[in-house]
Amino acid sequence: MKLDTVREDKAILNVTSRLADTFADIHTPEDVEAAVRVAREQFADDPVREYVPILVERIVRTQLTPAPDPVVPETLAEPTAEQRGSRPGVALPAAIAGVLVVATIATVVIVRNGDDVQASGITTVSGVIGSEKRAFFEDPDVQAALAKHGLAVQVDTAGSREIATTVDLAKYDFAFPSSTVAADRIQQGSADRPGVAGKKYAVFSSPMAIATYRPIANLLSATGIARQVNGVWYFDMRRYMDLAKAGWRWDDIRGNTTYPVRKRLLVTTTDPRTSNSAAMFLSIASYVANGQTVVQGTAEERKVLPYVTPLFVNQGYTDNSSEGPFEDYLSLGMGKTPLVCIYEAQFVDAAVRGKLKSDMVLMYPSPTVQSRHTLLSLKPNGDKLGELLSTDQELQQLAAQHGFRTADPDQFAKVVSAGKVPVAEQVVDVADLPTYDTLERLLNSVSKAYR
Repeated sequence: MKLDTVREDKAILNVTSRLADTFADIHTPEDVEAAVRVAREQFADDPVREYVPILVERIVRTQLTPAPDPVVPETLAEPTAEQRGSRPGVALPAAIAGVLVVATIATVVIVRNGDDVQASGITTVSGVIGSEKRAFFEDPDVQAALAKHGLAVQVDTAGSREIATTVDLAKYDFAFPSSTVAADRIQQGSADRPGVAGKKYAVFSSPMAIATYRPIANLLSATGIARQVNGVWYFDMRRYMDLAKAGWRWDDIRGNTTYPVRKRLLVTTTDPRTSNSAAMFLSIASYVANGQTVVQGTAEERKVLPYVTPLFVNQGYTDNSSEGPFEDYLSLGMGKTPLVCIYEAQFVDAAVRGKLKSDMVLMYPSPTVQSRHTLLSLKPNGDKLGELLSTDQELQQLAAQHGFRTADPDQFAKVVSAGKVPVAEQVVDVADLPTYDTLERLLNSVSKAYR
């Protein structure tokens, strides 16, 4: 309950600031704060809190927006500025203001059916998303921006490959996995699951990266795996795979006093059977194992599998989605996860929100791949959301604040500059992804090795 209160308080502060800017010419900040306070009090006893900031903003906007001049009996006419002794529009007579508030609240009807909540004028859109986008949709500013367009989004999270293969999509308006490949899988279906018709929206993107610690990066530079260029760290995938193939462990690194453990020298990934980030890492590894060439055909698939499969099965247990290993990285330190495959957006988002420790650094696999977070509409409301996320400037700016690269590179550049996050301005060494069918066969072959 405490977490909900903190989120709501933050959202109300943002609403108040936004409204104060909007109505600065006709209302003082004190008037806006008072109107927000009064509107919020209407929901003081409401146990369902997630919609309160949205409803408060709608109420106060309606209340403070000047109406066309009506013909009003002289006895009810608003006093002039001179009579009030204040600036125009600062306050309404209490009786009229009360009528406006009551009238506005009368238009905001909340209907409860079990756990479902819907506000009049707000359309609830439901979806299943990759866990790395959870923070974006939980952001009160994102929720307020969507509410301006009459939408409230409710999401469940799952691994992107789970979304594409096992999640029941019938109850959702949209699916939002972490790559075009996963969206293609949903559309095409399989022998045991029919395909789904729907429009794809490439909303934003994020290159795959590796989260590590400065002492580990310095240690790996002695092996030829890591190098730093203009303040940005890079991770040589070919050198890494050579050492992994040779069975290297951390304590095989000469002079290693930083991390002298007997664990295998491996990058922690998610489970390739369920998660897109692991599938993206497999795409990189297969490209490198195939001589810096995209894998094509069964002969090349058989050729690379002995090199790429151990990178996953030798890890032991792996999480189903990218949220798990990154949370371990943030909280448990390098003892558990010295190298973690993540989306660049996760690291940038954590940096912007002050979650990183001073020794945490980001490395880019060389080569890497771009993961294009692709929304697939399943019902008409999904189309409305996809179009909005793809084109609305405010939502695109908010996506950049959560670490995603959008169609406008300046948005991302401003975020990382303000947060002093050492990332690559342009990610140049990018491999192409294998075809949908090839990647599926590689994933299925790796999955069999687990058994």
